[in-house]
Amino acid sequence: MTRPHRVAAIQMVSSAVVADNLAAAGALIAQAVDDGAELVALPEYFCILGNHERDKLAVREALAEGGRGGGPIQAWLAETARRHRIWIVGGTVPIDCGSDDKILNTSLVYDPAGACVARYDKIHLFGFHRRHEDGTVEQFDEARTIAHGTNGPTVVDTPLGRLGLSVCYDVRFPELYRGMDDVDLILVPSAFTATTGKAHWEPLLRARAIENLAYVLAPAQGGRHANGRTTHGHSMFVDPWGEVRGVLPVGPGVVAGDLDRERLRECRGSLPALAHRRLA
Repeated sequence: MTRPHRVAAIQMVSSAVVADNLAAAGALIAQAVDDGAELVALPEYFCILGNHERDKLAVREALAEGGRGGGPIQAWLAETARRHRIWIVGGTVPIDCGSDDKILNTSLVYDPAGACVARYDKIHLFGFHRRHEDGTVEQFDEARTIAHGTNGPTVVDTPLGRLGLSVCYDVRFPELYRGMDDVDLILVPSAFTATTGKAHWEPLLRARAIENLAYVLAPAQGGRHANGRTTHGHSMFVDPWGEVRGVLPVGPGVVAGDLDRERLRECRGSLPALAHRRLA
C-alpha cells in the first residue's frame, strides 16, 4: 500500500509590490511545510496583482533555461523549492513572449532540487462584461495584455503522481482536461472574480474532479485587493469522487489534504468511467 502525499494550496491577497507578495508567499509555504506538505501550489498572479492592467508587463521575465537566465521571481521559486525540499507549482509568472504589449501567463513546476521541470502557458483568456443593478460596470479582457498559450494539455510525472496543469479560466473548458491521460492531481491556480466565483467556482472544480476521477487542488486569490478588485477565494482541495476535502473562504492561508493513491484506485475501480469513453 502506498502512503498518501500531503499537498497544499496557498491562498493570497496579492498586491502590486512583488517583494511583498514573495514574502507573504514564503511565510505561507513555510506554514504548509510545517504541516507536512510535499507539494505546495501558489495562486494565479501570486507575485503581482497590479493597480493597473499593464503593471505585470513591467515585471515580466525571460524564461530561465537550463538553470540560467530568468529573473527574480523564477529564482525565488527555485530557491524556495530547494530550501524546503518540496515540489512547488508557481501559480503564474509573467513571462516574456516577444511582444511589447503582452506576456504569457505561465505556471511553472519546480522539483525539490529547485529545477523547473514543467511549464504551462494559460490557453483560455478570461473576458467578462456585466452591468450591475447599481449601474456599475464590471469588465475584464485578459487578451489585451496576455498572449494565448499553445502548449496544453501539459502533464508532469512526479513521485506523488501525474500532475495536470491549468490556470483559472481554463476550468470552464473540459476538453483541456480530457487530454490529460490518467492524471492524478489537477492544478487550477486562480484569481476568480467575486461575481463569477460565487456562481460557478465550486461546481466547476467538482465537475473536473468527477469527470476525470482525479484530485483537484485550486489555490486562489481571495479578498479585497489594494486596486479595489475583490477575488472570490475559496481555495479548495477536491477528491476524485467530487467531495470537497478542504476549503478556505477568504483571506491569506493554507488548504491542505492528502493525495491518496488508494482512494484514486477505489474511485476508478468502482466507477471506471475513463475506460468507458467512446468519443476521442
